[in-house]
Amino acid sequence: MVDPTRASRFAGTVPVPGHDIDVEALAAYLRRNLDGFSPPLLLCQFRGGQSNPTYMLETPGHRYVLRRRPVSVPDRAGHAVDREYRVLRALQGSGVPVPRARLLCQDPAVIGSPFYVMDFVDGRLFWDLDLPGLEPAERAAIYDAMNATLARLHTLDPADLGLSDYGRPEGYMARQVARWTREYRDKASKPMPAMDVLADWLADHLPADQPSLIHGDYRLDNIILHPTEPRILAVLDWELSTLGHPVADLAGHCLAWHLRAGTLAGLAGEDLAKLGIPDEKSYVRRYLDRTGYEAAEDLAPFLAFAAFRNAAILIGVAKRGEEGTATNTAARDFGIAAHEVAELGAEFISGRS
Repeated sequence: MVDPTRASRFAGTVPVPGHDIDVEALAAYLRRNLDGFSPPLLLCQFRGGQSNPTYMLETPGHRYVLRRRPVSVPDRAGHAVDREYRVLRALQGSGVPVPRARLLCQDPAVIGSPFYVMDFVDGRLFWDLDLPGLEPAERAAIYDAMNATLARLHTLDPADLGLSDYGRPEGYMARQVARWTREYRDKASKPMPAMDVLADWLADHLPADQPSLIHGDYRLDNIILHPTEPRILAVLDWELSTLGHPVADLAGHCLAWHLRAGTLAGLAGEDLAKLGIPDEKSYVRRYLDRTGYEAAEDLAPFLAFAAFRNAAILIGVAKRGEEGTATNTAARDFGIAAHEVAELGAEFISGRS
C-alpha cells in the first residue's frame, strides 16, 4: 500500500526513551485536565515527524496524539505548538477536516516543553504519491479530494474563524523569502549556488500579496484518508500555517509533480494517465475553478519560491541530523535532497531577467 523504502523510514512508531518523557507525570496531568482520560497510559513516538516530535498515547478506552515543541530549541525558534492548536480548534466544522484538538499545555514543567493533545484519526496514510495498490479511479478520486480540500481552505474567511490576527497578511512573500534566506545561510554546511541565485531573484520578483489562510505544508503524507473510501478524514501538521498567498501554498503542493520519487515523494517520470492521477495543469485548473481565483498563468515564480523554501527547510532538517537533534534518523539524507530541490527551483527561473 505504501512505498517500502519511504515507509520503512517514516511510517509507524518507535519506543520512547525512558528519559524523553516522564510518562507518569504526563498521565497525572492528563487525568486532571483531559475529560475522559483514564490510565494506564502507553506512549510511543511516530517516526515521520521532522520538526515537532509527535507521539501516540494509548489508554484502555481511547487513542490520542501528542505534539510537543522540541526541548532542544529556544522558546522563540518557531515550533509554536500553540499556533497549531489554535488553528485546529478554529477549523472544527469549517469543511476542512482536522483532528479534534483536546488540550494545550504551555507549562514546560510537565514533560519538558509545551505540547497539545488531539484525537487520533484512524485511517490510511500514504507516503508514495503514485498510491500503489489502488485502482486508477480511486487514485483520481483521492487527488480530487485533496484538490477540493485545499480550495476549501483557501476560500475560508479568516475573520469568520477568529483568525484575522493569525498572521500579517501584507508582505507575506517578502517575509518568507527573507526568513528562508536566513535559514539557508545560517544552516547550510557549505555554499549552494542555486540557493543564492533563487534568493537574489525572488527578492526582486515577488508576486503581489493575496492573503488567505494557508496550510504551508499541504501534501499527501500529511493527510489521513478513510480506511476504504477516497475521502479525507483529517489534514495534519499545521506548524507552518499562517495568513499568506494561496497560490504559493498551491505551488508548494504542486512541486511534487516536478520531483522524482526518492527521499522526497514525487511524480516526475510517472505515467499519470495510466495511474489515473491528473497532470499538474489539469489539477491547477480544477483548483482555480473551485476557488474562483484568476488563472495563475505563470506558476513558475511560485514554484521557484516553493522550491527555495522547501530546500531551506530540508537544510535545517539535515543540520539537526548532523547535530543529533532530529526526530528521525533519515534527517541527514535531506541534505542531498535540498541540493536537488534547489537546482529544480533554479530551473524554474532560468533565462528570466
